[in-house]
Amino acid sequence: MPDSAAASSNAQASNGQPPNGQSGAATPMMAQYNAIRAEHPECLLFYRLGDFYELFHDDARIAAEALDIALTKRGQQGESIPMAGVPVANAESYLARLIRQGHKVAICEQLEDPADAKKRAGSKAVVQRGVTRVVTPGTLTEDELLDARSHNHIAALSEVGRELALAWLDVSTGAFAVQGVSEGELATVLARVEPGELLLPEKLTQREGLFETFAEWKAALTPLPGTRFDSANARATLQETFGVASLDAYGQFSRAEVSACGTLVAYVAMTQKGSLPRLDPPRQVRPDAVMAVDAATRANLELTHGPDGSRAGSLLATIDRTVTGGGARLLADRLSAPLTDPDAIDRRLDAVSFLVTNTELREEVRARLRRCPDVERALSRLTVGRWGPRDLASIRDGLAQADALRGLLSGGAGTPAPPDLLAEAAGDLGAHDALVDKFTRALAADLPVSARDGGVLAQGYAPELDELRGLRDESRRHIANLQARYAQHTGIQALKVRHNHVLGYYVEVTPRQAENLPDDGTFIHRQTLASAVRYTTTELGELEQKLARAGEKALAMEQQLVHELVGEVTARAEAVAAAARALAELDVAAGLAELAVARNWSRPRITRDTRFVLRQGRHPVVERALDKADEGPFVANDCVLDDSRLWLLTGPNMAGKSTYLRQNALIAVLAQMGAYVPAERAEIGAVDRLFSRVGAADDLARGRSTFMVEMVETAAILNQAGPRSLVILDEIGRGTATFDGLSIAWACVEHLHEVNGCRGLFATHYHELTRLAARLDGLSCHTMRVKEWQGEVVFLHEVVPGAADRSYGIHVAKLAGLPRAAVERAETVLETLQTSDDQMSGLAALADDLPLFAAAGPEGEGASADQPAASSQPSAVEQRLAEINPDDLTPREALELVYALKGLADGS
Repeated sequence: MPDSAAASSNAQASNGQPPNGQSGAATPMMAQYNAIRAEHPECLLFYRLGDFYELFHDDARIAAEALDIALTKRGQQGESIPMAGVPVANAESYLARLIRQGHKVAICEQLEDPADAKKRAGSKAVVQRGVTRVVTPGTLTEDELLDARSHNHIAALSEVGRELALAWLDVSTGAFAVQGVSEGELATVLARVEPGELLLPEKLTQREGLFETFAEWKAALTPLPGTRFDSANARATLQETFGVASLDAYGQFSRAEVSACGTLVAYVAMTQKGSLPRLDPPRQVRPDAVMAVDAATRANLELTHGPDGSRAGSLLATIDRTVTGGGARLLADRLSAPLTDPDAIDRRLDAVSFLVTNTELREEVRARLRRCPDVERALSRLTVGRWGPRDLASIRDGLAQADALRGLLSGGAGTPAPPDLLAEAAGDLGAHDALVDKFTRALAADLPVSARDGGVLAQGYAPELDELRGLRDESRRHIANLQARYAQHTGIQALKVRHNHVLGYYVEVTPRQAENLPDDGTFIHRQTLASAVRYTTTELGELEQKLARAGEKALAMEQQLVHELVGEVTARAEAVAAAARALAELDVAAGLAELAVARNWSRPRITRDTRFVLRQGRHPVVERALDKADEGPFVANDCVLDDSRLWLLTGPNMAGKSTYLRQNALIAVLAQMGAYVPAERAEIGAVDRLFSRVGAADDLARGRSTFMVEMVETAAILNQAGPRSLVILDEIGRGTATFDGLSIAWACVEHLHEVNGCRGLFATHYHELTRLAARLDGLSCHTMRVKEWQGEVVFLHEVVPGAADRSYGIHVAKLAGLPRAAVERAETVLETLQTSDDQMSGLAALADDLPLFAAAGPEGEGASADQPAASSQPSAVEQRLAEINPDDLTPREALELVYALKGLADGS
């Protein structure tokens, strides 16, 4: 309930009317609002007034437009104050919309009961208020504001001396990591982490070398004063947070890494107003431990996001068979950061292989996991103090399944012993029988969203609580009996005993019925409304006091007991978090095993050399799409980059070059994340950096043409690729003049072979490049197989040794629907260019012989001015067909018609 002044303002403003008696000076309540607002200048302020969060001044205008809600006015402060509000009950949906639009919101709550405020300072008292939380894109914890299958990272970039470091964590799960980076690597690491919010010192925003990187992440940037990144303060923050005297147990961190981690933790604590959620100790990521995949390559390969930016159509969506939120997030992490150490990759593959082989175990594990709620996020809300009763149930249900899964993976009773990764996960699941049993007895079957009004604990869990509840419920029965007795006493059957927060319990009748109430002193008048008259009685007042006392005692005891349950979880937070991670680990392994069996994928072999051998490889996303559409099998192809480590791939458009390029890169990613792959056999020397330049797009926001984007991305590849890299390039040089493009493509092939020394696939339409194979030992030519049949071209989608002799571009143009006259003219031009000794002379002759095209007909075709248009008169066959109704024909008549039509056709 709001304070008295605020209540009046709230009620009047909601009707669009300013409150009475306002002058130019700020009211005490508005003075309080202005003071709190000044402390959070970067945020919109949600100011609690009873059942609403209100916004004033510019905040109100911004929120009204962003949320499409009414903009009203409140009082006079020199002039009327713009005002907008959202209900507290469903504020989360409004918060989600504001956060998605890039706003930050400070939540200002009432810190005392309005009744206590009146006792403290009288009827004009202003309720004490304060900001209890700052909601930012990177600090969300509520399920309603988060994607259950994706991490929501907040990151901090710090610089100490000449060193840069990036730390990132997920407040909703506690996952925490840090990596030292260079200026050149920063964009790649950010593309992998995808932070929703990025903290950084203000001075770095002006760094010339980082300008373009920050431009990509402009919406996520939160610049802070450089003093916030002090490494000594950051170290103290981390030591206090994790309760250690030294950080050495977690790794040997550089000062930049300490600065990034400590600043990040301090910022999260500030936004949560000291209620820091449980966090994992920071995990140090070595730059060479994961495959480097830059932003352009991620976009080209559509690893985690499809063409429209959603998961649909991505590799992640294709391989995701996980059944828990934690498993889905871990799978996305692994796909975003494939490993480079063959031993670590083999540990993951061993786990998948074990579950591929043990079908019954895999099915039972997945069945158990399907019953697991999101333990990680429930635990985070419990530790930050933003929990609900259903979070306690999530902990109970998740740990119950963890206990069952530990038994399944014990390796006893004829079950083979699991490999190391699964055995470690089984150990991390822990033993939680006692806690599960207690929570099973304690929690009610149907839990409320909030613990505020009770109903959380089950009958029989606490005898004392049951006794108080009995007194409360008995009083309620007394009130029901009292209503029946009053109705009988007055003869007014419509008489009701009702309740509200202002009057408490009261007797209500209509104004006409009030005239018939007995004047014996039983009914004491309280309130008259247009449609009702309200009374109280001495008996009702006494009963209300008993009910209030019993209800208050019951609610107080229940909340105390519930908080004890919360305390039991938070006391075991590390063990619960370990179990949650183990559940996610099992989910990923079982999901990848299920995928391997369902799609007939095979286990790859990861080596420390530079071989890249795929037999009968397939594109996982395209193959899945063909299966869903029932459009036939995917054509598998080999890729052997060994002595010939660079392939030059020629062939027409539409023949499958781009698909082939991408599928080999995707198979490398799948193999090194620890998954089976869509190939009969795969032997891959671990790839340290993956580069892809496939497809065409411009960047109008930065004034870049398609060709400029192509050159920027190609430059990054040639400057960074090394012997252990894998590079796929498609049609380099096509965005400029023919000879310029050919020259650039020629130089790029030589550079990749001679300087970079990498493994790669280079697709091109410049057939002249095939001459390079004669002098570059590591280059071999391959082409997309094409078959010509009765004047038509059939794309077989097969990769074979050799070079294409034609591009078949005119055939593709014909398939695309180019008018027939244009296609015929293109064929004439092509023939002239191919047969002319002097191409320039041939082109000049063609220009002199420019045909005049007639207006296009209804089907998009035209006729040359030198060729008369086709006759508009129908043929004899067409005339006969126009006279026929096929539905009226008998089989014999239809056969006779065929002979007749054939005769007409032969005659014509």
